[in-house]
Amino acid sequence: MPQTNGKAEHNIERSEAAAVTETANFSRSAREPLASSKTTQAKPGVTFAAQDKLPKLPIPELEQTLKKYLIALEPLQSGREHRATENAVDDFLHNEGPQLQERLKQYATGKSSYIEQFWYDSYLNYDQSVVLNLNPFFLLEDDPTPARNNQVTRAASLVVSALAFVRAVRKEELPPDMLRNQPLDMYQYSRLFGTARIPTDHGCRINEDRTSKHIVVICRGQFYWFDILDHNNDIIMTENDVSQNLETIFNDATETSIFDAAKGALGVLSTENRKTWSDLRNVLHREQGSNNSDCLNIVDSALFILCLDDTEPQNAADLCMNMLCGTSEIERGVQIGTCTNRWYDKLQIIVCKNGSAGINFEHTGVDGHTVLRFASDLYTDTILRYAKSINGQAPSLWASTSPDPTKRDPKSFGDVSTVPHKLEWDMLPEVTTAIRFAETRLADLIQQNEFATIEFKGYGSNFMKAAGFSPDAFVQMAYQAAYYGLYGRMECVYEPAMTKMYYHGRTEAIRPVTTESSEFVKTFWGENPPEQKVEALKAACERHSAITKESAKAQGQDRHLYALYCLWQRGQAEGADTAIADADSNGYSSDSELGTSPPQDEPRSRSSTLTSEDETSVSLGSHLTRTTTVPERMPQIFTDSGWETLNTTIISTSNCGNPSLRQFGFGPTSAEGFGIGYIIKDGSVSICASSKHRQTKRFVDAIEGYFLEMRKLLRQTMRKAPGQDKTISRAREVEEERPKAGGRMKSRGRVIGSELLGTRTPLELMGEDSDDDGLGGYGFFDAGMLLQKLKIEEEGNKKDKEHRRANVGKKLKIMEY
Repeated sequence: MPQTNGKAEHNIERSEAAAVTETANFSRSAREPLASSKTTQAKPGVTFAAQDKLPKLPIPELEQTLKKYLIALEPLQSGREHRATENAVDDFLHNEGPQLQERLKQYATGKSSYIEQFWYDSYLNYDQSVVLNLNPFFLLEDDPTPARNNQVTRAASLVVSALAFVRAVRKEELPPDMLRNQPLDMYQYSRLFGTARIPTDHGCRINEDRTSKHIVVICRGQFYWFDILDHNNDIIMTENDVSQNLETIFNDATETSIFDAAKGALGVLSTENRKTWSDLRNVLHREQGSNNSDCLNIVDSALFILCLDDTEPQNAADLCMNMLCGTSEIERGVQIGTCTNRWYDKLQIIVCKNGSAGINFEHTGVDGHTVLRFASDLYTDTILRYAKSINGQAPSLWASTSPDPTKRDPKSFGDVSTVPHKLEWDMLPEVTTAIRFAETRLADLIQQNEFATIEFKGYGSNFMKAAGFSPDAFVQMAYQAAYYGLYGRMECVYEPAMTKMYYHGRTEAIRPVTTESSEFVKTFWGENPPEQKVEALKAACERHSAITKESAKAQGQDRHLYALYCLWQRGQAEGADTAIADADSNGYSSDSELGTSPPQDEPRSRSSTLTSEDETSVSLGSHLTRTTTVPERMPQIFTDSGWETLNTTIISTSNCGNPSLRQFGFGPTSAEGFGIGYIIKDGSVSICASSKHRQTKRFVDAIEGYFLEMRKLLRQTMRKAPGQDKTISRAREVEEERPKAGGRMKSRGRVIGSELLGTRTPLELMGEDSDDDGLGGYGFFDAGMLLQKLKIEEEGNKKDKEHRRANVGKKLKIMEY
């Protein structure tokens, strides 16, 4: 505090007015730093302001795509297989390829994206259960305020934060996603709330109600709803009001016996295959005067579903399973698990009895990056609202907030119903039977899958960056090395790259298995010096980073080839002109794509079906010429074994998360494969792996062992490597450079821990337990067993290259005359 001398003290005017005047000389940001911290970008219209300026998704050059296709397949094929694929690619390049490429360019004229409709159809025409096959999940970190870590208070808090997000999207006040100052496509946010996947006899369609103002709550398989927004998208209930509603719902649900609850758990029907579910919806709509049509429309048009689960999972793997597919638990022959407490055709917020919470989302219209933003803002708003209860000047995440519902004129709310209502389904005999069999099939499906998680806290992205590696590339190499250590072979790996810098961009495929990664894996498991292993890892990571950058620029091979394949298929089924002219339903409904219409007996009172009529649809028939004919035979590239190899993913991975999430994951994409969701944080790596009982726990243990082994190798080879941990202050460097003091320093105490602190590199600071055996039970490979296998493979490859026809078959001895 500044001091004044006695003479100056007499000249100071002390009064309230003088104090106000003096304080007013400072800016508002200096006087109220918390209250002035709102983003200046968050103003009405900002959310979609850049949409019309975003570039369209580019169509790659055909020759470049085919070249990358061959490169991606080379480490996954034998020499003979690769030569066959090279011949198929060459045939495609000189025959059907250029024709299909020209047709694709014509098709894309006037479209939002050349791949969008094909991509929607791949989801909407999927006929199997969406559970474990399509819907991913996020597991949120626990609420930082202990008082909110119980079911009702946590659920109410998340609902209020979710509604603030809905309001920001609908008022177009949500700041756009940015990547290095580049605004990203925000279209998916308009399809996050009030939408539902509706099954029909010919695939599914997406319904969207942009005026939705209610939520649906499922508790013990029973359905409830209440309005929570007004016509202006303002929140009309306080957090306490929501808590009271949820408490009322919970109490009502517990009055129903588990046997009656199981019989009426209609949400389990959404787990059936899509054709069966479509038939059952028609049954529900069939009876005139039945409640079922209204009940279905209330569920379909809800902003989102809130699931209150009657369970307390005790470990991370069980929590992940609960968020992805629910639990299966039988009591006296009745299903009492949470698997029946869901509606998988919509966005779901799931809260357990102990307050653990997560999100399960319908994947057709939104990608993980979009839902991650929602989850992050949800969690952040919870923290900021708690901070505001402590300090009224605490900032808000939102540009504007809803008027205080406790101070509004009751007439201003309009026609709303804030009291919870229980949906009463008319349980027809067919429906009751269908619920029983849907539950048993779902229980089978759940039992066929297993989950394992690790939350590796040895190091994270800070350590990886300090060692000179891209964190994502570093972790991707772990999956390949661990798998090779278990099975001795390279398999197809998939990772998505976000392409939202383009208009209506979704994802492009990264193919992490490369010649460099294959060489690294074999070097890692062989009897090679640490320096050689680290150099091989660097080369593999650099190659992975280069592919990732190309894919983010929509210059991968997968989406392009898939679009060409879809065009060929459509041409065969419908004829080129018809296929191209009628193919734009913008992803809202595959029914119009197939020339059919939604069932006429399905009411649309509270939700409207969006089809191509909702947007300007450009017919391209007039752009076609007689030369753009459809090849009659399937192009050889699509019948070659390489096409199947690249489209049969054994290790499906996705990097999606931040500190607001504890885990993220999804089901395996093939019967022989693993589904791996992972989150790389500053000081840790979280991994959730799933498979159809393919030693999942053993696989994640092998991944953890690899992380430990690589830390040991890096400490051995890079102990003097430059690099400063961004979490450590550079003030320590000053002390290192300061001349040693004399006796005066002795009176200030003895310096301790100088050998641990100072300016040591992050590689030296991380993980001092240097005696660990990082590979655990897999270290025996170093004894030479895997090396012997590698030598055999190398000799086999040499023989394959020298292969001649004369070497085939048994050599007969020439008879001597």
